[in-house]
Amino acid sequence: MPRIDGRRPDQLRTVEIIPNINKFAEGSCLIRCGNTHVLCTASVEERTPPHVPEGTGWVTAEYSMLPRANRERSRRDISKLKLSPRSAEIQRLIGRSLRACVDMQRLGERTITVDCDVLQGDGGTRTASVTGGFVALSLALYKLVEDGALPEMPLKTCVAAVSAGIVGDELLLDLCYEEDSNAQVDLNCVMTGEGELVELQGTGEGRPFTLDEQRALVDLCRKGIGELQAIQKQVLGG
Repeated sequence: MPRIDGRRPDQLRTVEIIPNINKFAEGSCLIRCGNTHVLCTASVEERTPPHVPEGTGWVTAEYSMLPRANRERSRRDISKLKLSPRSAEIQRLIGRSLRACVDMQRLGERTITVDCDVLQGDGGTRTASVTGGFVALSLALYKLVEDGALPEMPLKTCVAAVSAGIVGDELLLDLCYEEDSNAQVDLNCVMTGEGELVELQGTGEGRPFTLDEQRALVDLCRKGIGELQAIQKQVLGG
């Protein structure tokens, strides 16, 4: 069955990453994955939270959707006086993913906060945030090195993320909203540049799924993540 946007089952949406979109942030980019657009900004503070051991740094993330990022307006979290459970879960995922690629000892006693603000959501906002968040983080680290604040880059690897799912019993890569909302199985995958898993979130939305199906979905994600990491590398001049 052809996909609604004409893509092959194993094909990513059109991906564009525009670096240095915010002149004030130490690192920033706008990532577009099809009709999902996320602004990612990385900010550096010369201090760390109390729970961080002395001599080490910290990387964290915050995630939010603009009120009209979706088909209907949603209320801002601030108007509800608390972060929505979905936003809290996603920003923890982004933070874990980005920490996996940084040597905290080499980062030193500073905090980098990566803000991921969804301008337009059409499926895969969390995975786009991880992929774009890594670019913003990398640009902030490059600036620290250029300014002499760091003697060397503290990056250990790169990270990117993508979704896959089973829709109408067919395995598909990088689900858009219509596919995701009708998926029998939905899976989000975060991997390093070496193809190691950082996070795997799989859910049987319409039915349970087998280990063989899970492996096939992860293989599909690995293909897509390899392509995303090639784009990241190109944007960062690597």
